[in-house]
Amino acid sequence: MNNRAATRNGTDGERHQAIVIGGGQSGLAAGHHLAKRGIEFLILEANDHIGDTWRTRWDSLKLYSPARYDGLPGLPFPAPRTSYPSGRQMGEYLESYAVHEKLPIRTGVRVERVRVADEGGYVVETDGQRVEADEVVVATGAFQHPHVRDFTSALDPGIRQMHSSDYRGPSQLAEGPVLVVGVSHSGADVAYESARAGHRTHLSGKAHGQLPFSVDSRRGRFA
Repeated sequence: MNNRAATRNGTDGERHQAIVIGGGQSGLAAGHHLAKRGIEFLILEANDHIGDTWRTRWDSLKLYSPARYDGLPGLPFPAPRTSYPSGRQMGEYLESYAVHEKLPIRTGVRVERVRVADEGGYVVETDGQRVEADEVVVATGAFQHPHVRDFTSALDPGIRQMHSSDYRGPSQLAEGPVLVVGVSHSGADVAYESARAGHRTHLSGKAHGQLPFSVDSRRGRFA
């Protein structure tokens, strides 16, 4: 998708009322509300297609909220209300949402820097463009910047290491025990799959609490 937003002349030839950095859920929802208020804008997305971030996560990923809560303003999620969509379904939904809302988006554009412009507003510098805007909405999300501790480089090279952003399934794991660091959505999912695949699995981190029922139970579907 590479829709064109209306522009007005700036010092570098292109200026928008608003630039939204990131074409995920937050960025697309921001675009919906900007359009509703008549504000001219452009969304910049680093991936080649809207929804790619969800398509490239681990194969068994399911959202932890049922479909009735997963839609963005103006378009319900196209799945049974009590079902838990997969990551790929979420990616397809986001792409269809951008088309449905006719949002002005440029894909394959990675923002490298945002600075205050001398004449007011902001300058958004990308890997090949310079765009000015009166306002900037940063909607990149925390999950798109994997953080790996420095000490991991000192571990035995025989230990297979990977970040959850690179994990697709248990076939990537080496034989033997597995240590998963982090007890949030991705860590818990990876640890569960590892254990089911027959690995002695250790899950380390600060627990954030658990629901007192299975999300797949009748109670979970109507909670």
